[in-house]
Amino acid sequence: MAAITITSDDAWQIQPNGQPLRGTIHVPGDKSISHRALMLGALATGTTYIQGLLVGDDTCSTAACFRELGATISDLNSDLVTVEGIGSGRLKEPLDVLNAGNSGTTMRLLLGILAAQTGRFFTLTGDASLRSRPMGRVVQPLTQMGAQIWGRDGHRRAPLAVLGQALKPITYTSPIASAQVKSAILLAALPTEGTTILREPYRSRDHSERMLQAFGAQLTVEPEEATVELTGPCQLSGQTVIVPGDISSAAFWLVAASITPGSELLLTNVGVNPTRTGILDALWNMGADITLENERMATGEPVADLRVRSTQLQGTTISGALIPRLIDEIPILAVAAAFATGTTQIRDAAELRVKESDRLAAIATQLQHLGATVTEISDGLDITGGTPLYGNALESYGDHRMAMSLAIAALNAKGSSRIHQASAAAVSYPNFVTTLQHIA
Repeated sequence: MAAITITSDDAWQIQPNGQPLRGTIHVPGDKSISHRALMLGALATGTTYIQGLLVGDDTCSTAACFRELGATISDLNSDLVTVEGIGSGRLKEPLDVLNAGNSGTTMRLLLGILAAQTGRFFTLTGDASLRSRPMGRVVQPLTQMGAQIWGRDGHRRAPLAVLGQALKPITYTSPIASAQVKSAILLAALPTEGTTILREPYRSRDHSERMLQAFGAQLTVEPEEATVELTGPCQLSGQTVIVPGDISSAAFWLVAASITPGSELLLTNVGVNPTRTGILDALWNMGADITLENERMATGEPVADLRVRSTQLQGTTISGALIPRLIDEIPILAVAAAFATGTTQIRDAAELRVKESDRLAAIATQLQHLGATVTEISDGLDITGGTPLYGNALESYGDHRMAMSLAIAALNAKGSSRIHQASAAAVSYPNFVTTLQHIA
């Protein structure tokens, strides 16, 4: 019997079959790197070639926006995507509103890019979820650079309007560790005369820094001080980018194999950038049996194959500097905690309340529907594992990571479950269902 089927009302029906998970999985391309490859390719001169691009709803939104801004981008479904760039300060004024869909990365990074397009006017919007999410954390430092940005709720929510300006460099200390905030500022600094300096309380993911350096930007990184300096104006040149598999997508299978008895999976070509491997550290702290094989470099990014075998996980504490390195993986880590012995404490994760859904409230409520022992606090969760879970009707809230996390939990519950609004998984993992059917 298939473990998962798609129903006519945009739901997944999960029927556990008691079998271990076995096989080799090629996870989709890294979403963060895919976004940045399209953006920097558009901002560069010459042609950029992209292998392994994630073709999901979010990256399609990025490609659509940059086509409106004048870049020529080939069919995203081809094995090799090409981007004909037009230069970092030479984007054209679009005829219509730019629509970022559900993608916070698209909107926040675009704000930085558009703010520096002198004399041109742009408007940005997104779906209902994105229009409710905070943009002030990006608008505020860009305004310090001289940007003119207007929007709802005191210029903190979309729709947003931008009138491009000749910006000035700033020294900015971010109150949060956010790759999106950091990237927006660095992208705004590309055509800006002078040195822009950004500091974070903890080091956030560094895909932008790595790729900017590969494209020719004058960038200095101090990892121990969580500081980045960019001196502009910078002229980027088209490159060949090989996108590794997304560790955020791999996380679902790492947890699934860990908690399903008798399982063993091999996940090939996964990006293991140290600013993204908090999920590995957290699972290792829980006693997971995960090994890295065939470690190598691809376009400046570390890559490896991950082998994971089932084991009994133990409760742990996830907090502090570890949080920025696994912020997207907390929903699936909460699932792991529900099957671990002892209590797992998650702290310093209030950022999850302003994602595609309030992920702290969402995962707590839905795991409770399955019978898990979960206590929600202001910035995290307390999860005591070991209680048997039972199938139920579940709600993804239209959040891709929620839908997939709940599928893994339901796969290990007793009885069937139905997950509503499950098609949201296409945002980052269009082939999730067929992959699960294959290994289950």
